Amino acid sequence: MTAPGSAIVHVLKRDLDGTHPLVVIESDDELEIRDALFAAVDPSIPYRRWTAVQSLASARLADAKPIADTETAVAALVWLTTHAGSERSVAVFYDLAAHLAEPRTLRALREAIAWARMTFGVIVLVERNASLPDAVEAEAHRAQLPLPDGAELEGIVRDTVREIAKSRAVEATIRRSTLDAIARTLRGLTRRQARAVVTASVVQDDTFDDDDLEQVMLHKRNACSDLDGVLEFVQAPVSMDRIGGLARLKAWLAARALATADDAERFGLSLPRGVMLLGVQGAGKSLAAKAVATAWRVPLLRLDAGALYDKFIGESERKLRASLAQADRMAPAVLWIDEIEKGFASASSLSSDGGLSRRMFGTLLTWMQERRSATFLVATANDISALPPELLRKGRFDEIFFVDLPDAAVRRTILGIHLAQRRRPAADFDMDALVAATEGFSGAEIEAGIESALRVAFADDRRALATGDLVDAYRASPPISVVMSDRIAALRAWSRGRCVPAD
Repeated sequence: MTAPGSAIVHVLKRDLDGTHPLVVIESDDELEIRDALFAAVDPSIPYRRWTAVQSLASARLADAKPIADTETAVAALVWLTTHAGSERSVAVFYDLAAHLAEPRTLRALREAIAWARMTFGVIVLVERNASLPDAVEAEAHRAQLPLPDGAELEGIVRDTVREIAKSRAVEATIRRSTLDAIARTLRGLTRRQARAVVTASVVQDDTFDDDDLEQVMLHKRNACSDLDGVLEFVQAPVSMDRIGGLARLKAWLAARALATADDAERFGLSLPRGVMLLGVQGAGKSLAAKAVATAWRVPLLRLDAGALYDKFIGESERKLRASLAQADRMAPAVLWIDEIEKGFASASSLSSDGGLSRRMFGTLLTWMQERRSATFLVATANDISALPPELLRKGRFDEIFFVDLPDAAVRRTILGIHLAQRRRPAADFDMDALVAATEGFSGAEIEAGIESALRVAFADDRRALATGDLVDAYRASPPISVVMSDRIAALRAWSRGRCVPAD
């Protein structure tokens, strides 16, 4: 097992100096915490630990004899207050929170906390999930244990692969750049989670190669998928080559891809913060968000703004804070908020929700302004009039791009992409006629027309798709530029001078 990180030991030494009589440590890696506590507790003071199986005993020796009659939590706590005396000591209790529903145990813990305060000792609770009664929570100091950084994660990867290779043949042919990408992808996980993700990826085919990066992303997603359906992981295999147009946006993203590297800060670069994509429905905004994650080889997280709102007081704000905190832990990652105006539109007006929308919007703005993680925010919007003006001021996003309907050259590219995906070479069609027929169509509408024409050809005895089929499909369905011409004209007018054209 990898030794506990020096950063964890440093934090525990500080928290166990006697300032806090009750310290709570939440962790899913009990063995690591035991090793870290052993290294952090001053060797000159008594150090005891309790579990429901082993009773209260010295934590210095693995085979220490249990103290008699301390099997129950209440007995162990009472022993401390009556037998440990006035000298400073540290007592660690594992899984004690589950016993605090019993009134005598809760009372005994409160008296043990008072004893620890008088003696400058420490009661430590090590829990998987520490939900404490209010009377104890008010006394608790929750240790903020640092997650492993890039260098430590790389060491965990190497050590884990070596351990697996001791019991089975593993073929390791990974490139240095991919190893770096895997270490970055593992950020936000605990050491135990990182080892589990690497193990699951390697033992799947007994190889450790460039293909394991995608497996690591998949297993990391499974390890961190418990946020009330608000934050979800999205598979993002879309490459920039599959998106027609958006030339300026693509160039902007390419220039900032290397800024996610570990040495960017040393070079004097700040991490890219995010972009707002405004524009016409179906023009490729959501597709671009997926492509960013693929191009930068990082996970894509989608925040469902509509699912944030809850009927219970305080739950909506909690969901948003938890989702943003999870995104920070997953960094480097792309956080995608699709149609952001639907989640925060009420913040720009006098709403009847008791100020909830304003509070939610304020939480988002604070996170956008103060976050230090490598979380790149991509927000998409169709209705600019519904967005609060504070969201659009300089500094919230690195840039605001306007995604317009594709011009003739871009439509030709989009047609070629979608025809090729369906194994129909563009050379088999009159592309000039198709470009003309799709004037005013969005990328999504162009794809829908191809799909509709294919269904007609399939129903007609599976005959070959012809140019006329496609032209008829486009003529039969008026584009959004016709149906919503007034709104699109207003959106274009607003964007002039305020946004950077994406193409």
